[in-house]
Amino acid sequence: MFKKILIANRGEIAMRVICACKELGVRTVAVYSEADRNSLHVRFADEAICIGPPRSADSYLNIPAVISAAEIANVDAIHPGYGLLSENANFAEVCETSHIKFIGPPPEITRLMGEKEKARQAMKKANVPILPGSDGIIASEEEALEWAKVVGYPVILKAKAGGGGRGMRVVRTEQELPNLYQAASSEAAAAFGNGELYMEKFIEKPRHIEFQILADQHGHVIHLGERECSIQRRHQKLLEESPSLQVSPQLRAEIGDKLVNSLKDIGYVNAGTIEFLMDEDGSLHFIEMNTRIQVEHCVTEMVTGIDLVKSQILIAAGARLRGILPAKIEMPIGHAIECRINAEHPEKFTPSAGKIKTFNVPGGIGVRVETAQYAEGVVPPYYDSMIAKLITHGKDREEAISRMKRALGMFIVEGIHTSIPLHQRIMNDPDFVAGRFDTKFMERFMASPRPKV
Repeated sequence: MFKKILIANRGEIAMRVICACKELGVRTVAVYSEADRNSLHVRFADEAICIGPPRSADSYLNIPAVISAAEIANVDAIHPGYGLLSENANFAEVCETSHIKFIGPPPEITRLMGEKEKARQAMKKANVPILPGSDGIIASEEEALEWAKVVGYPVILKAKAGGGGRGMRVVRTEQELPNLYQAASSEAAAAFGNGELYMEKFIEKPRHIEFQILADQHGHVIHLGERECSIQRRHQKLLEESPSLQVSPQLRAEIGDKLVNSLKDIGYVNAGTIEFLMDEDGSLHFIEMNTRIQVEHCVTEMVTGIDLVKSQILIAAGARLRGILPAKIEMPIGHAIECRINAEHPEKFTPSAGKIKTFNVPGGIGVRVETAQYAEGVVPPYYDSMIAKLITHGKDREEAISRMKRALGMFIVEGIHTSIPLHQRIMNDPDFVAGRFDTKFMERFMASPRPKV
């Protein structure tokens, strides 16, 4: 087992890893930027090292600085959390050459699944359903026009190395394709240093479903069911839940088995998430894989009773799945919902950095809060706006929603704007309560004649 782990991240996920390490008896090292000097992950880690100025590029994304801190602290392993360096195959390789265990998949697997078209082909080989689309990268506007005729409009152009909605354009007609092809390619090149695109059939009103997997270093892979992530704004998730109302036990087992076989074939290791779009007919289509822990992993933990972060650490240390998980996993146990509490105006969605004057988190049965914020703490303007995750669990979806309404009302943050009022509105929306939603829900919701917040 590891003696000391460096956490190459910040905020609530850094706190989450610290908690898991404390329970495992592993010492922790926090790295931090000058803006995070007074953050809770710095306070609760066993050691802390400043690695640079506030900007992520100068600190949390500075690979030499992170590795230097790891060597100074003499750590055995690095946990990257999510975002930042978590899916950076080059970082994982540097860890390997520095004889530091990277808590995640091997770099070659991260690289494979990061190239979306290669990931599509790997899943297709295992009979995981994928959307109709191009056979690889599209080299020109002319080739894009030919593929669009084969696939059928509407289509969506996607960046080969994309994420977060960048380098994507929906194309509905032949006339608009050339301009949108150039726009998507230029955006992808600026965002990822790679302007290559591929094409998929565009589903007008999809649901976003993802499956959680765990895999050890000995060839064993399991899936832990699905999460519903359809409530989004500009491709950024606002809330998640598990299980999905639209996934039957039969579909869960069928897709889960195919994913297990596919990931065994490619030699996947550690935690990962496979994302799908569900069409209007209820069929699932693979879109991409995230080779890391997800923000929304908590809802899976609540309905399975499995600590995913502890599992990550134990797997990286060489443990077998059958040694760290129950012999029989019942899933799902009840229902869980997660609201992402962001430091932003709840209607304008503009960032709201600043000092927090009051910070009261809710409690009680079935309520969990993941955060690194506190009263008198400062939300810096340099990073992602999420300041907390609020998770509720109940015997069924109705109870989980009821607990979320109660918890949101008891979550008090003063001094900055937050998304709490928005989540309160969503919890009371008849379509959300009835499960009538897709990835376009927020567009309709924000346009509806509801009281302003």
